[in-house]
This record gives sequence, C-alpha cells and structure tokens, in this order.
Amino acid sequence: MSNGKLNINSYNHYPETWDEMYDDNVDIRSHYLKFAEVIKSLSQDDLTKKVDFSSQLFLNQGITFTVYNNSKGTEKIFPYDIIPRIITAKEWHKVESGIKQRIKALNLFIKDTYSNQFIYKDGIVPFEQILSSNDYSLQMYQLKVPNDIYTHIAGVDLIRNNDGEFYVLEDNLRTPSGVSYMIENREISKRIFPAALSSSRVMPITNYAQMLSNKLKGLSDKNNPNIVLLTPGIYNSAYYEHTTLARLMGVELVEGQDLFVDNNIVFMKNAGGIKKVDVIYRRVDDDFLDPLVFNSTSKLGVSSIMSAYRSGNVVIVNAPGTGFADDKATYTYVPDMIKYYLNEEPILKNIQTHKLSDKSELEYVLKNIDSMVVKKTDGSGGYGMLIGNAASEKEIDDYKKKILANPKGFIAQPTLNLSTAPCFIDGKLAPRCVDFRPFALMGADGIDVCPGGLSRVALKEGSLVVNSSQGGGSKDTWVLKK
Repeated sequence: MSNGKLNINSYNHYPETWDEMYDDNVDIRSHYLKFAEVIKSLSQDDLTKKVDFSSQLFLNQGITFTVYNNSKGTEKIFPYDIIPRIITAKEWHKVESGIKQRIKALNLFIKDTYSNQFIYKDGIVPFEQILSSNDYSLQMYQLKVPNDIYTHIAGVDLIRNNDGEFYVLEDNLRTPSGVSYMIENREISKRIFPAALSSSRVMPITNYAQMLSNKLKGLSDKNNPNIVLLTPGIYNSAYYEHTTLARLMGVELVEGQDLFVDNNIVFMKNAGGIKKVDVIYRRVDDDFLDPLVFNSTSKLGVSSIMSAYRSGNVVIVNAPGTGFADDKATYTYVPDMIKYYLNEEPILKNIQTHKLSDKSELEYVLKNIDSMVVKKTDGSGGYGMLIGNAASEKEIDDYKKKILANPKGFIAQPTLNLSTAPCFIDGKLAPRCVDFRPFALMGADGIDVCPGGLSRVALKEGSLVVNSSQGGGSKDTWVLKK
C-alpha cells in the first residue's frame, strides 16, 4: 500500500444514486468540506492504522453480533467503517419532525386498536389487519397503560432515494436494537477524529442512556423507581447492547429467573436480597414474556408478569402487543393514520408498497418481480426476502410459490437506489449503500429523537443488504448543529 496522501477526488460514484459526500459532478458537498480537509491531510497508512485501531477497540470491548447460520462460529466483531456519514441541521430537522409525527400517530393507532377501534369502524384500516396479525394481543384489549404510551422506544428505518429525500423503510416498535452500536461508533470517532468532530460542531449523542433513564423514571409514580433491564441472556444476538444500556443507565440487568411475582407485584432476587420492581425495560419478545399467558414452554420470561402489569403494579417497556403496528402490511396505512389522528400530511413519505393480499397488486408484482423487493410481513434482519434483480430464475420461481401459498403474508416494493456513502476500503474511498435508523424515546413529557442514529452500510460492493447478519456494518452518524 502506498504511503501517499489519499486521493479523494478519484471516487467511483454510482450512476443515478445519491451520494452523501459527493454530488453528481463528484464535487464534495459543502457540509463535508471540513472533514474532507482532515482526510486529505492523512496518508493511506494513517487511515489504515485508524481502521486497525477501531477494530481492536471493538474486539477489546467485546462489541459483537451473532450469526446463527455460520458454521465458523456465531460471534463476529461488528464491522465498522471509519468515514462518518454527515447530515445537515436542516435535513435533521425534517427527519426529527417526521419521526415524532409518525411515532405519535402509531401510538394513537395502538391505543385505538386496544380500545375504541374508531379507525377500523371508519374504514381507514381494514379490521382484517388485526385478525391477520400474530402480534395482536387480546391481553391488551381495554387495558389502561401508564400515560397511554405503548411505543416508549422506537427505531425508524430510513433510506435516502436518488431524489435526495429520506423515505421510511419500516418502523421498529417491539424491542428495537442497534443503539449501543450508535454509542460505540461515536466513542471511536472521538478517538480517531477528535479535532474533526469538534470543529464540525456535531450534536452529541452520548446522553442517550440518560435520556432513556429519565423517560423510564417518568413512567412510574414513585420518586425513585426501581428499574431493571430484562434480557433473554448471553445467547441473544443483542446481549452486548443489553449489558451496555444497563451499565450506562445504572440499572440491574436481569434474566427471567431473577424475577418473580407475588400477589401481583414483581420482585427481583439478588445478592442484596429481594426488592420490588417498578419498571421493566424488556428485551424479551412478547411470546416469551409470560409462560402462563403466551408460550407455555418459555424459560426466558416471568410467570404472572402480565397479571402484575394488568394490575398496574409494574410498567413494561415497550408495552406488550405493539408488534402488529410495525407489521410490514400495517406500514402501508401509516400515512392514513397520520391524516386520521393528527389531521396532518406526512412529513416523511413511505416507499411505494404493494399489498399482495390485493389480487390486482399480486398480479402486477408477479409480472414485475424481477424489479421488486418482496418481504414477509413479519420478517426482520434481512432474512426471507427476495431481491428480484439479484435472484436466479429458480429462486424467483420458488419464491412465487411461497407468495401464492399465502399472499397476505408478503408485501413488495420497487428496487430502490439506496444512497451511498464513502467507505475506506482497500486503501481508497469507495461508495457503499447505507440506511439510517434514528431512535425515538416517548415519555410523559413527549417524544425526543436522539440527534444521530445507526447508519448501517452494505460493505459488499453493489449490495443493498445492510444487516450485520448479511455482511453489513455501520458508521458513525454526525448531525451538524445549526
């Protein structure tokens, strides 16, 4: 590798694709100019050393993710690209406003679904949407939840299309993950680009855990509520995140076996004895939360925890039964929800989405499947989807059979040109596709969106799949102050 300076002008811009750092003429966008001066001053060896240093930090701190279908082992160091993704204050204002609007409407939709069901009676959303969802919970019907909040923590996945606008790809309202990587990415930026981070006037994100702690405390009527983080345990793919958040918030990390319910009150067992629990930030899925109510074989949850919840003796975050609202089929109705509940036009647009339960849309998608991305409505993690223009004829034929067997279990979207961001790969800057997951916190005092988020990057050239389990990585996201 050359020891010379990095040539940032020899950039292979993807055609008809919005690049975060370079415009169509391959000129550097104004909000990247300060950072560009920094990397211009560095040699390829300097940057490679920063890559090695960041990898060592991830390794030393055990920042990993889990790949369950890899024969070489399940624990992998989370891939990290050192070149930050930079977002202007103006762009962030729209993103922040749009996410607040969206989470507010979705929370009202969940409340309505579990109470009066006006949106269904008025024909805005078909009632079949409840009946077809495995995540709708009868346990939550007519149950009053603290402050009417169901979606305490949300991660909204955005992509920037080739028109330069952000679009919502999906909503994550159950147990959204990735915030620990956002925090660690920033910590590494502080180490490898301290001057650039300071001179660029980047908004801080390191107070996320304090923001979350304040929201959780505000959900209880106790002055100093006992908060715990409930994890499925060390074999969960996001266990590193669970330990990180518990440590940063100063709360106990517990497993189901550490908790028990007596007289509809939840207690925690630890070396110090027995203590009442007021708020549970759970990272255990609904199905495993209470074996007396959901999956009777679950060893991860707590027997009778739903009885304690229904009695109002404990707050569970996020509320059980929120999953039907981030179903990929429900996603198609969110713009209508915003208009219905808030009487506002959506600030952030959805991606055009075809519901395959509709016969005409099904026929259209099957005819044009080679230009579509088809997903399971309850899918996640990049698994189980078909990217038509990258699939073989056999893969397409096999997938069509799955669709025809259960059309309502799938949605389809046109193949999009995800925006690209420069990554330092093999000693030079190369474009790779990115998405963006900001995190929103909803409490009694309103909704706050952390000024940044997790920018996931498809490290394979030409790939659109950013999930870490599918070969993706991440980069720090710098939101600039005004």
